Amino acid sequence: MWLLVVSAPLLPAIFMVSRHYRVKVSALCHRALAWALRLLRGRVCVKSTHAFIFSRCTHGKADSVLQTYDLYADTHPSLCISPHTSGVLEEVVQRVRPPLVLELGMHCGYSSVRLLRLLPPAGRLITVELDPLTAELGEEIILVSGFKHSQFQSGADGPRPQQYLPDLLSLEREELPRPSGCSVLLIHRKQRDLREILDHIGARPDCYCIKSERQGVTEIFYQRGSTGLDR
Repeated sequence: MWLLVVSAPLLPAIFMVSRHYRVKVSALCHRALAWALRLLRGRVCVKSTHAFIFSRCTHGKADSVLQTYDLYADTHPSLCISPHTSGVLEEVVQRVRPPLVLELGMHCGYSSVRLLRLLPPAGRLITVELDPLTAELGEEIILVSGFKHSQFQSGADGPRPQQYLPDLLSLEREELPRPSGCSVLLIHRKQRDLREILDHIGARPDCYCIKSERQGVTEIFYQRGSTGLDR
């Protein structure tokens, strides 16, 4: 069995159609400017988080890196997952004991470090991130935590914001979820972000079942050829 972790998107995707609707130019510009500012703030947050962690933690110590993350989150606005979400994530990893974890979305390596410290000795993490800067700084934090390249693989080619269902469908097409069993964790900020993917899961009881729904985290189990009652 392996684990798939899909982190909450940092920024919402905005689709604007003006051909068939009367939208004032000023309103359209305002929305575009607001989107640009959110993007800029996201990148600044990543840079400031990285600088804070890198300069204040004890290098080579994963626990020190996580403690420094928590200190930063207590004193600065941060997009890191909450302590509650972190606890749920760790509980699932300790229960499943996956040899392989695929992480979609890594805010500066915070959840990556939490995952790596709990994997079995031969365990491996594959983490992908949409933003190249976030991926680069996140990899540095993972290495500062004492982990080696042999334990993880990172890259800048992650999911689009709020695209849980398309990403899951892509994984299904590539047959990445193991037929024998795969736990999927959806880390989200608002339950409505999951509406489409939960509808998809509900329509496929032969493959999926929802194991638990807690604040900010929904755990799904995938197993081909069985029903939810078997799990």
